[in-house]
Amino acid sequence: MRIGELSAATGASARSLRYYEEQGLLGSERGTGGQRHYPAAATERVGLIRTLLAAGLSTATIRDVLPCVADEAIRTPWLAGRLGEELRRVEAQMADLHRTRDILAGLVERYAVSGRP
Repeated sequence: MRIGELSAATGASARSLRYYEEQGLLGSERGTGGQRHYPAAATERVGLIRTLLAAGLSTATIRDVLPCVADEAIRTPWLAGRLGEELRRVEAQMADLHRTRDILAGLVERYAVSGRP
């Protein structure tokens, strides 16, 4: 399938698909005139990439874990450990944001003028 078809099938923009390819997350073959042609399995792979991006993983991390995520036959305990590291990183970011929110809420309360936020 061509890039426009893959874009329509996945909801990912053509620009995103080219970026995934540049990052080594997605492969294509070039046809005449240099047009990209993707295998049917690319639809599922793009879905996995988008899910992992939505989970907050960097493209470098996705490049590391994607083979194991995509192929159950090569999954090892390493995958759960690596994803666990990412979960702990996100939880730490959330804790930092909660602290920041609490400080900001305190400042709003402290400096609020009666009747105005």
